[in-house]
Amino acid sequence: MIATPRRTTYDAVVVGAGVIGLASAWRAAQRGLSVLVVERDAPGAGASGVAAGMLAPVTEAEFGEQELLRLNLASAELWPSFAAELAERSGLDTGYRASGALVAAADRDDGEELRRLFRFQRSLGLEVEWLGSRDARRLEPRLSPRVSGAIHAAAEGHVEPRSVVRALAAALEHEGGEIAIANATGVAPDGVTIERGTRIGAERVVVAAGCWTGAFAGAPSVRPVKGQILRLRAPEPLTERLVRTPRCYVVSRANGEVVVGGTVEERGFDTTVTAGGVHRLLEAAWEVLPDIEELELVEAAARLRPATPDNVPVIEERDGVIWATGHFRNGVLLSPITAKLVNEMLVPAGVA
Repeated sequence: MIATPRRTTYDAVVVGAGVIGLASAWRAAQRGLSVLVVERDAPGAGASGVAAGMLAPVTEAEFGEQELLRLNLASAELWPSFAAELAERSGLDTGYRASGALVAAADRDDGEELRRLFRFQRSLGLEVEWLGSRDARRLEPRLSPRVSGAIHAAAEGHVEPRSVVRALAAALEHEGGEIAIANATGVAPDGVTIERGTRIGAERVVVAAGCWTGAFAGAPSVRPVKGQILRLRAPEPLTERLVRTPRCYVVSRANGEVVVGGTVEERGFDTTVTAGGVHRLLEAAWEVLPDIEELELVEAAARLRPATPDNVPVIEERDGVIWATGHFRNGVLLSPITAKLVNEMLVPAGVA
């Protein structure tokens, strides 16, 4: 990483070094483009740095969000090869794991809600099965006896987002790309203005600035949605699979880290960690995994997810600028397909 760009013009300048910006920049550098990523803080300093890293299009499926579901499913299919290539090119582990997922019902009301969700998922042809309490606990013995049933989605998985960010940054720089720590103050089709009025020329500009996208003229409608998330430590993995309820998710990693998240709060740009948010997350996780109360609390954090009015990300060109933003809860999941779509706009088919 550098403080000042080494050149005055690039084939592509990407604003934002979260997983979306870095993945798009890496793919562009692989195609031989000179690439600069401009990041206001540090790679992964926004939502990417605290995300749980769930690759869970099936259990993320919501009523009325079929368009988003199709995009999520398409990106999930890319993740195994994307993770393998990224690990090979960077020499770093991304924590990719095809673990499967359970959406557990902590009580009767949950059970009725999840039954409706299960029927909806099956109507869309998604690969899910309904498990009774005994079968759910056979898969995950630490589940509470009060769990009355669960949706099992065997194809879901997860990665460790901080590791993904490090791997993407390393892979990008290996391909000759640059990451400059600077505040972008303006974007145009032919370049980016950074602090102190310095202008960096570009053949193409990509804005992947998350919830800060709205600072730029011509930006699509994106708002910040606050999410609080917890990291705990266990002596061994708490579960084999992702475990979700209507109120929380729990991701257990091989190194003993346990991630519990995440609140959804319309609080503008507030990133305060609150006692209420921490309490709600721990209570919701404890309902289905009682052993969680014995774990060490390592970190409580809050970051801002970029959301659009319909929750579908904006990945398109507008007035000569390419926008890749508004990924809300699915930034990590959608990074491979977003990078692919961005690069189809950067280098159209048939262009060397």
